[in-house]
Order: sequence, then C-alpha cells, then structure tokens
Amino acid sequence: MRIEERTEIVLEGSEAVAHAVCACRPDVISAYPISPQTHILEALARMIADGRLSAQYVLADAEFSAASVLAGASAAGGRAYTASTSQGLLLMTEVIYACAGMRMPFVITGANRAISAPISIQPDHQDAMSLRDSGIIQIYVESCQEAYDTHIAAFKIAEDPAISLPVMVCMDGWILTHSYERVQLLEDGVVDSFLPPFHPANFLDIDHPKSWGPIADEDLYMEFRYAIHRAMEHGKGRIREIFSELAALTGRDYGGLIEAYRTEDADIVLISMGSTSGTVKDAVDDLRAEGKSVGLVKLRCYRPFPYEEIYEAVKASRVLAVLDSNISLGSEGAVGMDLKAKFYGVPGCPKIVDVIAGLGGKVINKKTVYDIAKRAADIAEEDTFADKSCFWMDLNRSVV
Repeated sequence: MRIEERTEIVLEGSEAVAHAVCACRPDVISAYPISPQTHILEALARMIADGRLSAQYVLADAEFSAASVLAGASAAGGRAYTASTSQGLLLMTEVIYACAGMRMPFVITGANRAISAPISIQPDHQDAMSLRDSGIIQIYVESCQEAYDTHIAAFKIAEDPAISLPVMVCMDGWILTHSYERVQLLEDGVVDSFLPPFHPANFLDIDHPKSWGPIADEDLYMEFRYAIHRAMEHGKGRIREIFSELAALTGRDYGGLIEAYRTEDADIVLISMGSTSGTVKDAVDDLRAEGKSVGLVKLRCYRPFPYEEIYEAVKASRVLAVLDSNISLGSEGAVGMDLKAKFYGVPGCPKIVDVIAGLGGKVINKKTVYDIAKRAADIAEEDTFADKSCFWMDLNRSVV
C-alpha cells in the first residue's frame, strides 16, 4: 500500500485504539470497565458482535481477574489484550509482575489516571509509574494518532522472541481517550504484513509439557530477574527498529524511543511524556521566537529507559528540567530520579531539576512551561542548586 492510500476518519481516542487492536487480530480480550478506558473495551465488544473481529471476549469480575485471563491466554499461545487505569492497574500489579517473570507477551492500554486518596478521575502518570519495576515495557503517546500507531507496534514488540514481555501503551485519560482527532487507519492487509500471526516458541502443550512460574531458589531467582533486565536492555534496539518499520508504512515517524525537538543548540531542555508534550512544543516555539534557547525531549519509551539517547540529545545543554506527572512521596519524580542516577558523575553533564507538575489533572499550560523554563534558566546561572533540584509547580497551599 502506498502511503497516500490511507483511510482517514475522525475518531475518539478510545475508538482509535480499538481499531488498532482489532487490526492486530487478538485471540483473547479480557474486559473490566473502569473510566476512562471503558470506551476502548466497549468498542471492541461491538466489533466482535458485528463480526468484524473474531476473538474470545471475557468479561472479568475485577482487574485482577482481567490480568489473569491475559496470563492464561498468553500461556496457551494466544495473542491477548486488555485495558485498565488507576486503581485497576494497581489491582493488576501482582499478576503483571508474575506475567513479566513468565515472559508473557500481551498488550495493555494504560489510560493514565490519578491514584486515590483523595479520589480523582483526572489524568496523571502515577498509576503506570507504580508498575515501573514490574518488568512491563512502557510506551507513552502524545496524540490519538500516535496511540493508534503505537498499539500496532506494541504487539510486535511484545511478541519478538528476544523480548517476550508484556507491553503497556500509556495514553492520558480523558485528554486522549475521550478527545476526537483525524486519525489515519491502515488497511487490514497492511497490518497483517507488518504483524504476522503469533506463533510462540513456548506455550502450554500436553504433548510437550513445560512449567511456567515454578519455584526458583536463591541459586536461580536472581538469574531469572537478570534475564528480564537483559531483554529490556537488548530490546531497545529492536524496539527502535520496529518503530522504524511501522514509520516506513505510515509515513509517521515519532522519533523512536525519544523525540528530540529543537535540542541541537538548546541551553535549557525540558523533558516530558504523554499529551503534555504537544503543549510543551508550542511553548518551546514561543520561547524560541523570543530568542530563548529552549528545547524538548519527549520521552516515548520509559521502560526500558533510553538514557543513552537522552544524553546524546541534551549533552550540550546546561539544565534539564524534567516534568514529572508522578511522585515518589518523600523523594521526587521517577524520571528525574532515573536521569540523576544515570548521569551522575558524567563529565559536563547538565544540571537536572525535577519538576512535579500535573498531578491529579492540574493543568500544564504554556504559562506553566514558561515558568519552568524561567526557573531552569535561573538555575543555569547559579553555582549550586541542590536545594532547587526538585520543586512542585502551582501548589494550592491552603489545603496543605
């Protein structure tokens, strides 16, 4: 199919994801409704009812069960999918840890939403970050179109024999799941050529019995965890290749593991994930028009962590300001901590300041970005900045 021969339609973000999942022909879909991901699973149910998709649709009694269905389907050699968010993702935590340890390659949509208490249904990244250490690959998207494309890539990433891990595509709840955009869809045959039927090397087979998740004593447990870590690290190159393969089909290249935007000569580089990145790009353009040397690194793949590519994009800058829509309470944001750990002691490394912003849907607009860039520019001129290496934006201190 030539790039210009594409179907373009206005879709809700959730519908775009459902179209992508349908095109990937999963064998099993597990479902448990929780806002803001419910529209994805409802759309897939309609596609099955209308005969557009042949898949086993399992309505689970909770998110723990929904994740367990994925485990069973994957162990049986099937292509499996679900979506969840917030407390639902946390309820899946035990199963996701186990599935990553058993190298089960399914796909989850994480419709990012705040964690209670207090109760909030607004978007931030705390839910997905709480699964940071589970062994699940995490990819964040900026737009509905990117969500569509990335879900197609996600199945190929998960099922690559050298990776064989669950993948979570993270999209900001409401902002992306419930917004409408013009989305270009690929023909089913094109997706089939990119993503062949799943033929796993290892699956439950009574003629060739194997065991998943057995006991591993101290002589083996660490080796199993290292195998997951190695699959993550070595998988960076393959993930990059898969993104490039899909970009060749779609004509849409989101930059691989990261997208560097106007960073070549930037003194100040902002780092963001998800839908906020579009706002940051607009703010960067405005700041550039004012003569301020500011750029952006959009972090697409958070796990595995592409610190090598980030460093190449920012090594000439003076300050990195990380927008973390999450917080490890008592410390700081996850991405900020990761960068400080990876860049510690690197000669000439820019100063890194972690900015906690957007929790519980707190608005990050262009003014917020201007303020962050201003603070980062001030820090660039100071000899020490330890007491300013993490700050919270736009706090309503009357409730503290």
